[in-house]
Amino acid sequence: GTLVTLDELVELIGVDSLRYTLTRYPADSPLTLDVEEITRRASDNPVFYVQYAHARLSSIVRNAADLGLVLDVHTFDPALLADEREGTLLRALAEYPRVVARAAQLREPHGVARYLEDTASTFHKFYDSCRVLPQGDERPTDLHRARLLLVEATKTVVARGLDLLGVSAPERM
Repeated sequence: GTLVTLDELVELIGVDSLRYTLTRYPADSPLTLDVEEITRRASDNPVFYVQYAHARLSSIVRNAADLGLVLDVHTFDPALLADEREGTLLRALAEYPRVVARAAQLREPHGVARYLEDTASTFHKFYDSCRVLPQGDERPTDLHRARLLLVEATKTVVARGLDLLGVSAPERM
């Protein structure tokens, strides 16, 4: 391996990639950085994958606003979210407070990073199988609204998790 300073590393891979990579491993584990992997814009790059999930979530929210889809949390019916992937995503979001509390208590931020990667993966599976927004002339249904609330909640959790790690949550990529 080659020895480089932190300044050189930030210059080479960027502050978000460095912060995320440093927090995704336990403090007592050896760290080998694969600069090629860390800078690749692909799903096998963990920071890209999580940030891309946030950008995709943001895009859905923007598109919903463009469609005039109005949300009302007071009329939200979780029973509408009956698909297995919706339930999996809901359960993942429910774990967030516990994950953060444990990471803080044990001073192990890698728990948050790994949680974000798992949540991003769960979201992508949900998105690939559950249509969130109406298409064409289709009128918005209560199911569209329920799924959009799930997207909003996921966006909030991913953004807050990235913020805890000192990593940006881009609206667009």
